[in-house]
Amino acid sequence: MAVSMSADRFEELVGDALDQIPPELARAIDNVVVLIEARNPEDPHLLGLYQGIALTDRVDSQYGGMLPDTITIYRAAILDICADDAQVVDEVVITVIHEIAHYFGIDEDRLHELGWG
Repeated sequence: MAVSMSADRFEELVGDALDQIPPELARAIDNVVVLIEARNPEDPHLLGLYQGIALTDRVDSQYGGMLPDTITIYRAAILDICADDAQVVDEVVITVIHEIAHYFGIDEDRLHELGWG
């Protein structure tokens, strides 16, 4: 079932997914780095991971000087669950939006309610 795709093409899809974020939300994203890795070493089936302090939890006076938050998209895990390139495109968009939503403080339950789970 896994799809074969070059790392460059996958990176392009992640960039395309980031470009779909509405400009007003994109402008609010600050101090975040998006990475692409093959797999999460602790959970090889994980598709994406947000690590950092959600925007809703940041206290301006205490947040300054922090290292960037990271959003990691796991290429091999996504390719494993997709049957064709179209599914990869869809899954990358869903995963990127899902992890960006965590940055904005939206939890798993709410994401599932909204259809981004």
